[in-house]
Order: sequence, then structure tokens, then C-alpha cells
Amino acid sequence: MNYVKIDGSLIKEMVHDPVTFGIVKSINEMSHSMKCMTVAEFVENEETMQALDALGVDFAQGIHIGRPTPWIEAEIRNIASGT
Repeated sequence: MNYVKIDGSLIKEMVHDPVTFGIVKSINEMSHSMKCMTVAEFVENEETMQALDALGVDFAQGIHIGRPTPWIEAEIRNIASGT
């Protein structure tokens, strides 16, 4: 599977600027037409997450999803939770 990562500078502005929203929408549609999945960077709030969900963006990264942690801490958490 191929992935297209949508730059955080676009994601951060998309809910405030209709032109940027259109760019994100177009990137997502073009990527899906090429059988690629999309990943949005810098998802910082619920409003942005809902907009991305409405557009059908496949994955999201950012502090709204979870703060970055060192790899080992994430692994320890996964082991402790059984995932």
C-alpha cells in the first residue's frame, strides 16, 4: 500500500481558509484515485479531525491524537496493555 502524507501547514489552516480546505480535499481525492491512502499531519483539534473525517482522509497524526513519546515508552505501554 502506498501512502500520501498531507503537509501539516495545510492541515493547520484548512478549517480557517476555504482555499486550503479545497487543496486538502483535492490531494485526498487525487491520492485515492491513485489507490493511495492519505495521512494528515498536525491534527491539533477536534474541528480539524472532523473536517478530515468528512473528507475521508484515512489516517491522522498530531497532538489531538496523542502527544509524541519516545519509541521505548510506547512499546512499554503496548506491552503493559496487552496490545
